[in-house]
Amino acid sequence: MSRVGRRFRTLPIRARLSMLVAAAVAFAVAAVSVTCWFIVQGKLYDQVDNDLQKTLAMRGIQEQAAAAVNTCTQTPQDNSHGPRNIYFQVVLEDGTFCALPFSKGTVKVTKSDRDMVKEADTADGSIHNGTDSEGADVRVLAVPMPGVTVTDPATDVTSNAGLLVALPLDNTQSTLNDLALILLFVSGIGVVGAGAAGLAVARAGLRPVDKLTEAVEHVARTEDLSIRIPVDEESDDEIARLSHSFNSMTSALANSRELQQQLIADAGHELRTPLTSLRTNIELLTRSEETGRPIPEADRKALLASVKAQMTELAALIGDLQELSRSEGQRGERVQVVALEDTVESALRRARLRGPELTITSDIQPWFVRAEPSALERAVVNILDNAVKFSPEGGTIEVQLSRGTLTVRDHGPGIPADEIPYVFDRFWRSPSARALPGSGLGLSIVARTIQQAGGEVTLARAAGGGTVATVRLPGAATPPPETM
Repeated sequence: MSRVGRRFRTLPIRARLSMLVAAAVAFAVAAVSVTCWFIVQGKLYDQVDNDLQKTLAMRGIQEQAAAAVNTCTQTPQDNSHGPRNIYFQVVLEDGTFCALPFSKGTVKVTKSDRDMVKEADTADGSIHNGTDSEGADVRVLAVPMPGVTVTDPATDVTSNAGLLVALPLDNTQSTLNDLALILLFVSGIGVVGAGAAGLAVARAGLRPVDKLTEAVEHVARTEDLSIRIPVDEESDDEIARLSHSFNSMTSALANSRELQQQLIADAGHELRTPLTSLRTNIELLTRSEETGRPIPEADRKALLASVKAQMTELAALIGDLQELSRSEGQRGERVQVVALEDTVESALRRARLRGPELTITSDIQPWFVRAEPSALERAVVNILDNAVKFSPEGGTIEVQLSRGTLTVRDHGPGIPADEIPYVFDRFWRSPSARALPGSGLGLSIVARTIQQAGGEVTLARAAGGGTVATVRLPGAATPPPETM
């Protein structure tokens, strides 16, 4: 990129718009001015050409030229009684010429004039620009004089003759020069006016962009995401769409920050309990070692088992938090076609290990969905873990997968009706289940995973007691062709 191009890009957008508008207007005005000048020039030359034709058609001009061809000289005689400001001149084949007595002066003979004379019997007249003997511009009409010849006495050579009629172009050129100055002046005013108008239009058009810029700078400076840009709801131009997008972005960021702060607060609250218990148990063990007073073996085993359980609970809580904190982009990269029946079977094997005293029945039919395999299996495992956790000893859990609908029914105490709206909230735990292990994040992970796969999940009280979890996922009974 050239230095001018780089420098142009560094200018403010208003200046660039103004310069572009001025350049476009300058180009248009220049094109119109040049076109106008050439049109006027053509018209003025046509007028001069008409005057030349009229002059040539004056009565007796060609007869006088034919009569004077043998007596004229290169120095015009007195023109007081003839037409003024008109050149009359006879030219021969060799380029010699003589001015008629009533000519204003003489004009320089060109090659085309000599060629016309040589072919006097067949040549047509021509009109062209020329100069007189003093260098002034003239418009010349050259016509042959058929039948008129001149014999040189010295060489006895006969030569054809032609007639040149010319008019001075000083008035025409003066008019064209005046027109050029006027057009240049008007063009300059037009370009300056266009630049000013472009600047005004740029300022008016970019005023919403200024507001957007101020809002962005305010957010960057203060991190205040509550700011909104006023938008005309009836407008659908680019600026309005940009403002809508900015408002949507700040709203999404504000919601994300609020959820993040809530997650941090809830995580801190949940982490405090196992960490406090861990610290208490470890302090007891440490104090026993420092004081030399051994803890009874049974109590020591109980403390170590408690520490192990709390560490397990803490690790599970951290894993759940990591799962919830993963971005959508990270999830989207791992999405693939998953055989849901295989996922359910794998989760059932883990559930049977965790509840060996329970009877878990299953009716699984093929179903293929698009999801992240590990996240989907974790969601199904969490649903089954809840069923295992709340099932009475020797109870039954019924699992069915049919046409994309997975149902898990247990025969435990069930969920109170007033608690059902909160079961998928982060860190929410039923008061009756607070003594049981868990972080309160399992069902939140289930809801998020199923929603990201395009499905839905619900929990409800089952008829006859217990809870039924229902997961619906879009898909097909057969895998898509690209996976086969």
